Amino acid sequence: MSEDVRLVAWVRGRVQGVGFRWFTRAKALELGGLSGFALNVQDGRVQVVAEGPRSACDALLEWLRGADTPGRVDGVTEIWDTPRGGYDGFAIR
Repeated sequence: MSEDVRLVAWVRGRVQGVGFRWFTRAKALELGGLSGFALNVQDGRVQVVAEGPRSACDALLEWLRGADTPGRVDGVTEIWDTPRGGYDGFAIR
């Protein structure tokens, strides 16, 4: 059984105004077991917070770094932590 983790990722590039948050939510729901959110940050990045099984968070991070995302991803910085809870599903903020 996979341990639950918290992934916080900041995605750089042309990731605002291209449906990035919507597609991130769709991918999180497709992977299953994830809760959290995707949020546009004022400096042009998108912040993604996902909590759930390590395997699902790893898959989401791999997708964020891959070529299937909308827009253009120049880089992703992530931090791993213990889950904090309090999320109802996966939201777009």
